[in-house]
Amino acid sequence: MNLLGWARASIRRFLLVLLLPGLSAVVVGELWLGWRTASEAADAAYDRSLLGAVKSIDSSISTASGGIGVELPYRMLEFFELTAQGQVFYRVATEDGLVEIGSADLPTPPRPLKTGQPQFHEGAYLGQAVRVGSYARELNPPLAGQTGPQRVVIQVAETLEARNDFRRALVLQSLARDVLLMLAATALLALAIAWAMRPLDRLRQEVDARDPQDLTPMNDSGAPAEVRPLVQAINHHIERNRAQAEARRRFVDDASHQLRTPLTTLATQVAFAQRETDPGAQRQVLDTIREQLDETIRQTNQMLSLARADSAPPQRQAFDAVALSEALVRQWWAQAREQGVDLGLDAPDGPLPLQGEPDLLREALSNLLHNAIRHGGPGCHVTLVLRRLADDAVQWAVVDDGPGVPPDELARAGERFFRGRGGTLPGSGLGLAIVRTVAQRHGGTMHVSAGPDGRGLSVSLRLPAPPAADGLAG
Repeated sequence: MNLLGWARASIRRFLLVLLLPGLSAVVVGELWLGWRTASEAADAAYDRSLLGAVKSIDSSISTASGGIGVELPYRMLEFFELTAQGQVFYRVATEDGLVEIGSADLPTPPRPLKTGQPQFHEGAYLGQAVRVGSYARELNPPLAGQTGPQRVVIQVAETLEARNDFRRALVLQSLARDVLLMLAATALLALAIAWAMRPLDRLRQEVDARDPQDLTPMNDSGAPAEVRPLVQAINHHIERNRAQAEARRRFVDDASHQLRTPLTTLATQVAFAQRETDPGAQRQVLDTIREQLDETIRQTNQMLSLARADSAPPQRQAFDAVALSEALVRQWWAQAREQGVDLGLDAPDGPLPLQGEPDLLREALSNLLHNAIRHGGPGCHVTLVLRRLADDAVQWAVVDDGPGVPPDELARAGERFFRGRGGTLPGSGLGLAIVRTVAQRHGGTMHVSAGPDGRGLSVSLRLPAPPAADGLAG
């Protein structure tokens, strides 16, 4: 499983899997450093003993007889051998090798000796690994027959058993310490991760304990800074669910409000038609039922359009506003002619690119044209106007010179189910509400005012300027 898979499974496990290799690498590095430190400490301690043995032998060298005389400090060498827990070898010789006392074939120093400066190195002697301390000084006086300066070389070697045991003990102590530190660090890390995850656990418990109908925002004041964006995202999701639930509730209320009366009326009319024996009267009742059904179907379609405009997810696309306007005028031309209404279009000659939801805009403008044609009456002029404004916004307007709306009711135009007191024709009062909802869904506005010269009505739908689209959809 990769790291992403571990993170999906558990954040705690992901952090531990991510951090424990790092801790292990630190421990390995610490062990290497511990081994280096232990080796240096062992060499420093035992090299001081070697140097002490070298100095003791050096102090017993004499040239008063013309040759080299050495009175070996046997007690010191025995004590040194006991301390080293191994074998000890020595060699005293002139630098030219003419005089040599002790073990003649001890390993020579890898570098030239400097007078008065000891040198330590490892080598092999009699098949055993040894540590050798070498030291050189000038003979004073030199040997007989020597006219120039002459140096004597003193070497003491010891086998490595005690040194290695000491080094091994230091490394094992360092290993035990590091293992304990790693275990303690892992335990502290696990506790720290568990403590850091407590806000998420509390958040989970709070969400689980909520009533399914509780859509109030969660309080993020006590959440850590890293958890607060998650709480805010949850609140945003809650707000969207609340809006959708409110839209569904409003749709149910609207449907019950609008459909109860027409359905009751239809049931009454059907019962009357069943009792009627006169074919002419029965035909008249059936015509009335047909009109009532058409109005009920239209009201139902308007409520569905309003519900879709309220809650459906945005599906914007590029389209040509001029082509949409021309299609709408062609669609309503026959009904306008049947009603004796003069329907016209005032739009730019070329295409006008726009981004939005053309189906909803077509529904909104159809409601405006339907209202204007229906309420204008014979002889009325209705014009669909399309303009690109100075700020690159796009505006549709449906203008008529019909009876219009009283000035004191203009402010309420667009409210759900509001119908002016001058309305004589049946209707749902949802047409302008649909237009306003569609405008708001596109980030725009709807404006209702009196028509030209104070006659009729002008309803405009203004949409903000979008970025120009590369392609156009009809």
